[in-house]
Amino acid sequence: MKVSSQTERSSWRAAFLGYTRPQVMALFFLGFSAGLPYLLVFSTLTVWLTETGVSRSAIGFFGWVGMTFSIKMLWAPVIDQLPVPWLTNKLGRRRSWMLVAQCFIVLALLLMAFTDPVANLVLFALAAVLVAFGSATQDVSIDAFRIESAESEYQGEMAATYIFGYRVALLVSGAGALYIAEASNWTVSYLAMAALMGVGIITALLVKEPANATYRQNHRKVAWLKTAFVEPFTDFFHRQAPYAALILILIGLYKVSDITMGIMANPFYLDLGFSKLEIANISKLFGFAMSLAGAFVGGLLVVRFGVMKPLLFGAIMIAATNLLFAAMAFIGPSAGWLTVVISADNISGGIATAAFIAYLSSLTSASYTATQYAVFSSLMTLPAKFLSGFSGLVVTEAGYASFFIYTALLGIPAIFLVVLMLFLQRNTAVKIDEIQRPT
Repeated sequence: MKVSSQTERSSWRAAFLGYTRPQVMALFFLGFSAGLPYLLVFSTLTVWLTETGVSRSAIGFFGWVGMTFSIKMLWAPVIDQLPVPWLTNKLGRRRSWMLVAQCFIVLALLLMAFTDPVANLVLFALAAVLVAFGSATQDVSIDAFRIESAESEYQGEMAATYIFGYRVALLVSGAGALYIAEASNWTVSYLAMAALMGVGIITALLVKEPANATYRQNHRKVAWLKTAFVEPFTDFFHRQAPYAALILILIGLYKVSDITMGIMANPFYLDLGFSKLEIANISKLFGFAMSLAGAFVGGLLVVRFGVMKPLLFGAIMIAATNLLFAAMAFIGPSAGWLTVVISADNISGGIATAAFIAYLSSLTSASYTATQYAVFSSLMTLPAKFLSGFSGLVVTEAGYASFFIYTALLGIPAIFLVVLMLFLQRNTAVKIDEIQRPT
């Protein structure tokens, strides 16, 4: 008896084989390139600032550097519609923007490496913002490349492989940067990270441009503005009516609990009494393995059960694991307890992220991939990054335990909204987790 293609795609064997597709495997290297700069302006940066004596309140405000990722939708239409002079003709629209962004990141990391945060905190913060700007620009082009490089049924594996590479980069820019800083200094550490951006540059030069990443020439300014800035939004609201507003609220709230907590994690470890090496070994190195496990499981769950159920499972887990951090505030610097907390936090984060990326990918239109995905991923982080800026003040006034309980409570609205979407799915003709991108 002949097995249908849909049955084959939904089998466990087909789910595993999806990871061997060339376009899926290529996402590992692009994920590495996307992930490398992130901790260098986030978690790793907070260790540098904490060691130099910067106040917890000021460290919290550095969380606003990440808001650069949250406003990338402002220039995403430019990346979606305009070519890079000369480079686009040589490499294609997606690859040319990748290369420009990666070179920009290298230059900004060099500026960070040679700037003393104690002597010139303002310039140091500006350099961090420039790294974030280049990284956000790279994200826009890579996200569009990823979505355009495979059919919708393979987006779960694409997302999981991307996260795999991203997590490897987090290991390098997390544990690796801490090891180098411990053995030498922070300047050498950030110089090494700048050199590793060469992985992204080489990948951008070698990968093939997606077949449907066509550049539409439009020399009329009014028409171009409409195509770049208006049509992506009208297209989304038309296709997702009547749930468009509800979807956008869910996107904005889904990662609030996780991201708001993250800015204070490393200062918390250091204040408890853990060393840089302990943080690198347990939080970064061991946490890396747990993140990979979570991302891999998340990709399989999306292929096997659709998007919405893994999305709900992830939302519950990332909120609940914040309570383990609150417990550790009372337990103290126990390596065993830190291992348990890191395991739970990274597995839940990997599952939630894989499901969430697949969900966002399913919402985009092929005509406006970069712009729409940039809007979704920007909205995903904007509320959380804004709240994270005040995290240092909360810790200073209320303590770490209260702060982590507060971040756990921030996850409840997202759980409620996913449950609501599941209810709507069962009571409408359109299955929300099976929305197909138009070709």
